[in-house]
Amino acid sequence: MYNPQVPTDGHSSAADSHFDSGTLAFGKTPEHGNQRIRHLLKCFGLRTSLIRLKVIDALLSAAEHGRTLGVRGVHSHMLELGIPLSFLSVREVLKRLCSEGVITLNADKSYSLHAEAAKVLEGRE
Repeated sequence: MYNPQVPTDGHSSAADSHFDSGTLAFGKTPEHGNQRIRHLLKCFGLRTSLIRLKVIDALLSAAEHGRTLGVRGVHSHMLELGIPLSFLSVREVLKRLCSEGVITLNADKSYSLHAEAAKVLEGRE
C-alpha cells in the first residue's frame, strides 16, 4: 500500500544495483554511495529519483577528480550513462537541488555539493 510519508522511487532495495555508475562516493562502495545519496535526499525532504541520484553522483565524481561540472557537463555525463534526458530536464533538476540547499551554484556557473550536504554524506550531520 502506498504511504505518502515514505519517499520511494518505485524500486526495491534489491534492484538498487542497476543505479550504480561505478563511481565510488567518498571512498565507499557504489551501493553504499547510492544509499548515502538516498539518505541525503531524504534529509533534505526530497524524493529519490534516478536523475537526482545520477546528478549528485556526477557532481561527487567530478569533485573526486578535481573537476567541476556545469549544466552541460552534467547533461553530457547523463548521455554517457545512457540516460536520455533533455538538457532542460537536467537544468531543472540542478535548479531544484540548488533551491533545496543540496548543491550550490558557483561563480563560474558550475555546481558543487553544499557544505551541509557534504556533512550528511560523511555522516557528520
